[in-house]
Amino acid sequence: MPLEPFSHSEPLTLGVELELQLVSTHDYDLAPYAEDMLRLVRKTALPGNVVPEMTSSMIEISTGVCHTAGEVLGQLGQIRDALVRSADKLNIAVVGGGTHPFQQWHERRIYDKPRFRELSELYGYLSKQFTIFGQHVHIGCPDADAALLMLHRLSRYIPHFIALSASSPYVQGHDTAFDSARLNSVFAFPLSGRAPFVLTWDGFAQYFDKMTRTGVVKSMKDFYWDIRPKPEYGTVEIRVFDTPLTIERAAALAGFVQALGAWFLAEQPFMPAEDDYLVYTYNRFQACRFGLEAVYVDPASGAHLPLREHLLLTMERIAGHAAARGATPALQLLRSQVEAGQNDARWLRECQQREQLLAEVSRQAALRFRGAAV
Repeated sequence: MPLEPFSHSEPLTLGVELELQLVSTHDYDLAPYAEDMLRLVRKTALPGNVVPEMTSSMIEISTGVCHTAGEVLGQLGQIRDALVRSADKLNIAVVGGGTHPFQQWHERRIYDKPRFRELSELYGYLSKQFTIFGQHVHIGCPDADAALLMLHRLSRYIPHFIALSASSPYVQGHDTAFDSARLNSVFAFPLSGRAPFVLTWDGFAQYFDKMTRTGVVKSMKDFYWDIRPKPEYGTVEIRVFDTPLTIERAAALAGFVQALGAWFLAEQPFMPAEDDYLVYTYNRFQACRFGLEAVYVDPASGAHLPLREHLLLTMERIAGHAAARGATPALQLLRSQVEAGQNDARWLRECQQREQLLAEVSRQAALRFRGAAV
């Protein structure tokens, strides 16, 4: 199957997807209620979509096409409120976070959908271990070549995205010492990691044709890259974010992406190069392991500096573009938390230190997702 043509989209428009946990309000472990949730939510007209995910204790929500981070927040708010109402009827709760802190992967059930069954047969136990929860952000691009340029420019900021969204310190009841342990599970899959360095759509089509000829790849869905082009939408999709604990943070992350994209399009601040990827895996690991306390190696200069420092410098550089897109509140929210060294992974650890019970951490995270003060 040849690569489909790159569709038209309005540059810098946004779309956001969130994978969410469904937990029992009895013990706050994951609960297999996706089918019941979907049945109830379908009764309400909502922007975007609510669909099943790999296992039956998770669902995915998505916005429609949005022009601002504020619009993203408005749509996520409508969907969130409908989910909360439906969950209350089922005596379950909806929770953000990149991993459930104490669920056991072997207890999970694969959701009964042909693609999920096919993936389960192919990947075995990894499919159930894929009960992890991420945020994906789509950004509209002017054309196919511009999308690849956008992809490789955004790749320099993968550590920033990871540290800002990190919310998966706990796995199967243990503190992993990572801020984002979720991405370790993603790395287990073939065709994960980084996209190939090509800057023209014709070149990417040639790469895609070679991969399909091997029989390893049938469609773009088979690539689990950190960032990938989505030709059917005319977007680039960033996939490294953990699902935040709140929709406010999810919308703010989308605003940050949009401001970066606006800076790239308006100023063409640098040309990406293959050598950028010499430090890519190191920077990615640092951000997963240490979050905002990571060391960042600048791909252009080779300078080592605190990731927090580079984040703040970046936010200053793109502030004007954020203002032009109505993303100033998004940047302010993120900036204040960077300055305080606070992300969701730290909140979860502080909650566990205070409560000494991961079920209580999940309960408080559920309250946080629904907008209650905790």
